[in-house]
Amino acid sequence: MPIAVAPAGRKMKVVKVTADDKTRRHLENLGITAGAEIEVISGSGGSIICKVKDGRLALDKNLSTKILVA
Repeated sequence: MPIAVAPAGRKMKVVKVTADDKTRRHLENLGITAGAEIEVISGSGGSIICKVKDGRLALDKNLSTKILVA
């Protein structure tokens, strides 16, 4: 499922990132890779705030639909 519809407060694993190469490399530098653990902190107004490793990231609605989690 896309991280945009993932429940808040639950740790999940990234299965696949379906973005273009430039965006995928940028997300890899931020720690969002296949197999990485990610947790949705909140999702309101289309943007998602998630926790990756020890940091927090804000993802817009377009980008959050391209990150698939399980």
